[in-house]
Amino acid sequence: MEERVEVKQTTIKRINGYLHRIIPIADTSGKIINYAIKPLMVEFKPRDIIQVVIGSSLLAIPVSLTEEAWNLGTTLPNVNIILIALLSMLLISIFVFFNFYRNNFKGFKFSFLKRTIGTYLISLIVVSVILTIIEKCPWSTDHILAIKRIIIVAFPASLSGTLSDMIK
Repeated sequence: MEERVEVKQTTIKRINGYLHRIIPIADTSGKIINYAIKPLMVEFKPRDIIQVVIGSSLLAIPVSLTEEAWNLGTTLPNVNIILIALLSMLLISIFVFFNFYRNNFKGFKFSFLKRTIGTYLISLIVVSVILTIIEKCPWSTDHILAIKRIIIVAFPASLSGTLSDMIK
């Protein structure tokens, strides 16, 4: 029976427009007998943006329809709203780092920032559109309240958008 050993000399190549890690598989003598190809999900492509939009909508819609979220925007101090926004960004960046960039961070720092910030901004836009449509963003009378409500609802929406981005 032939034993297979994974050789650690991996390379990164673009296949059909997407980056892949090519991992040589060797037998016990060290002779390469095959290659394993794994997608390297470090680029933030249009497909990923669409996944974030859909994923953000999954939780943005039900949460934005709750009166509790609207009232939190009215009652929470601005400092708490800023902390919610920072917590959202922290959780997104931790999840993105450990699921996409942990082994590839050095060469893809800008892509990491783009994916993290892009995911949060897309979630904010999705939430603002939904809250504006249901007339819970009082842009003309109280834009601070509108922004506070958006940030509150974007907290769960951004996390569901981040999770859906991982599906390939």
